[in-house]
Amino acid sequence: MQLVNIGFGNMVSQERIISIISPESAPIKRMIQDARDSKTAIDATYGRRTRSVIIMDSGHIILSAVQPETIANRADMSQEEQEEEEK
Repeated sequence: MQLVNIGFGNMVSQERIISIISPESAPIKRMIQDARDSKTAIDATYGRRTRSVIIMDSGHIILSAVQPETIANRADMSQEEQEEEEK
């Protein structure tokens, strides 16, 4: 199981991530509000501006203050490290 840092020491399982998206569009904002209403939103921004939304396979939505590209790069790096260990 690989963990990906999503900011401020918070980690999520790489295998459970479905997508990492920007919160700028209206449909994503509605999705966030629906998740908050149904108590499936996890706010990991520590009061900062939401810069990425992580959709999990459990139906949870995680809000992060880190750019989506940064999280994706961290996930790629952890994947490469795992492949190197298997060799």
